[in-house]
Order: sequence, then structure tokens, then C-alpha cells
Amino acid sequence: MDEGIEENTALKVVSEIGTDMSRWPTVKHFCSWLGLSPGNKISGGKVLSSKTKRIPNRAASALRMAALTLVSSKSALGAYYRRMRSKLGAPKAITATAHKLARLIYSMLKNGSEYVDRGQDYYEEQYRDRVIKNMRKRAEDMGYKLVEIETASPS
Repeated sequence: MDEGIEENTALKVVSEIGTDMSRWPTVKHFCSWLGLSPGNKISGGKVLSSKTKRIPNRAASALRMAALTLVSSKSALGAYYRRMRSKLGAPKAITATAHKLARLIYSMLKNGSEYVDRGQDYYEEQYRDRVIKNMRKRAEDMGYKLVEIETASPS
């Protein structure tokens, strides 16, 4: 992964977590151990707080710093960070992107898979398709039909 995670960051993360991923049964356990998963303080069916736990983990700090470097990246991770930043604000977007990086690292180390960045345009097209699909489904649930408007190209 050359987007977001440089050699120094990768060394810090691997030195903290090691390469044996059998310690964590799932990616959720791994992200929770890093302190990047949302909490779930619930009392009486009401969510009181969903802040992440404050865990002094050097690997999580390195992933947060790596997430911050994606601000102007033309990668899919950069597009994800910018979308989260506009939706949640910078601090939560950094944590969300660090969580995504942690999931990618877990997958790469556990399965031996390689990270392939498809780019910002692919990510945005996928996001657009997902939004349109959800809008169509919602319109059908309300008894409406969503129709795409054909725009005339300027001559």
C-alpha cells in the first residue's frame, strides 16, 4: 500500500501488532483492540455514546497519522476520507479512515492478499450507484417511481 501508508508507518504498525493474526478471531476484534471501533454505551435501549475507546496504542496512532495524509490523495481511500470529513468532521473522519486502513491491513496479513487501489473515480462511481439504488428503493417503498432525466448535451 503506497497510498497513506509509507514504509516507516508500515514498520511501526507491524512492529506493534506482529504478523501473526491468529490472536484476533475476526477483523472486528482487531479493530477493537486498536481502539478504532465505535463504542456502544446503551442503557434502556437508548444509545448514550458511541465514541471510540481511548486506548494508548502506537499502531492506532500511526494509522491515524496515515489517514491524515490522505487529504489530497487521488486514491479511493482519499475519496473515502474526504466524504467522511464532509459528513462527520475531520477528527471522526480520521478515525473512520484509520479503521478502514486497519481492516485492509488485517485482511492483507491474515489472507496474504495484496491491496489494489482502483482509484478515486471508481470509488465515486460505486458510491453514486449505491446512493441511486437506495433512492430507488426508498421511492418504491413510498409508492413512487424514480425516473432518470435525460440531459441534452450542449451543441
